[in-house]
Amino acid sequence: MSDYFNAFEMSPVPTPGPDAVPPEPFRGIYGMPAFVTIPTSDLAASVDFWTRGLGFFDLFSIPGQLVHLRRWAFQDVLLVSAASVPEQAPAMSFSFSCVLSQVDSLVEACRALRPASVNGPTDTPWNTRDVEVITPENARIVFTAAKPFDPDSQEARNLAAIGITPPSDGRGDNGEHA
Repeated sequence: MSDYFNAFEMSPVPTPGPDAVPPEPFRGIYGMPAFVTIPTSDLAASVDFWTRGLGFFDLFSIPGQLVHLRRWAFQDVLLVSAASVPEQAPAMSFSFSCVLSQVDSLVEACRALRPASVNGPTDTPWNTRDVEVITPENARIVFTAAKPFDPDSQEARNLAAIGITPPSDGRGDNGEHA
């Protein structure tokens, strides 16, 4: 018996597929269940890269101190003014979901702003296509797009081997778990 259940209705991430449409930027105010705080020594340059390269928007700002950026619901970043930033990116990364149709344009936009900032795209054993971006603050950000699920693929066998099987076709199928 698995403790996993279908709860896809909670997520803004669309069902994977080549024609998946990303959700609109989310401008609502909510209690953030998680967010990343990134120090920057050049707030304007950071905001420019995150908005033009990574597709975030400025939800609100405290001039010279903080900019709250967002893409989809639950994709929040706080850029905070700092005297300095690390000289190189850490091994740790922070990941954001995207859809397959966004991968190429994200790579192009980031490379146009900072040519050496992108690694990938790379297909993973867990059925995603990932792009790693090193931002002006030397943050390691990964954009990850789920690929369409093929039950006969090696990726499906990889997931099944650790007990993860595809949810039923219907959303909202979480019964007593809700």
